[in-house]
Amino acid sequence: MKTCMHWTASTRRVLFFTVLLGALWQFPAMAAGDNTVPANTATPSAGPLADLRPVLEDLTAVLGDESLKGAAHRQQRRDKVMSLISRSFDFREMSRRVLGRTWREISPQDQDYFTTLMTKLLENVYIGKLEGYSGQTLEYVGEAVKEDRAQVSVLLDNNGVKIPVHYIMSRGETSWLVYDINIEGVSLIRNYQEQFRSILRTDDFAGLVKVLEEKNRSFTQEGT
Repeated sequence: MKTCMHWTASTRRVLFFTVLLGALWQFPAMAAGDNTVPANTATPSAGPLADLRPVLEDLTAVLGDESLKGAAHRQQRRDKVMSLISRSFDFREMSRRVLGRTWREISPQDQDYFTTLMTKLLENVYIGKLEGYSGQTLEYVGEAVKEDRAQVSVLLDNNGVKIPVHYIMSRGETSWLVYDINIEGVSLIRNYQEQFRSILRTDDFAGLVKVLEEKNRSFTQEGT
């Protein structure tokens, strides 16, 4: 039986904002009573926000680089964006959490391959959305740290509508890394968990791999 992935409305919404938000992290200068983060005050490895912010600012610069715009520079732009995202997003941890119990049942080689497929899927879904940048800004709300886990909360100002966004992070060996994003109560990881669980109920892990391979292949054929 051939199984297909169907993107729910909530999944598409989370996917749209996940990298878009990363690319739009802009903080205005702090005024009296302002709760936004002032420019150039964070130091490397000072905490989750301090680790995440430079990467997101670099993403903004790439998106605004006129020399990288247009179809002719599409691959170069994609390579730069994914290189930056990989600095702050832990795709292996995302993959482990998405797969759940099945992750522990497969071989290390299968874990590596699944992580590769998942990373490529996220890349394919995200990159086209980055072209939707139109000047939205993020306002820093708070940072909560508990042992090796953290949450960086922001508000996305989208044409006057403020959308709550939470970056869920874990402490790595040298920096904090994002492994989930929660937007208006919708978790990126949970969305994928639900989709993959339904596939695994009818197919084994090999079946899920085929679905992801076909999905990534379809993006390539469509020129996404």
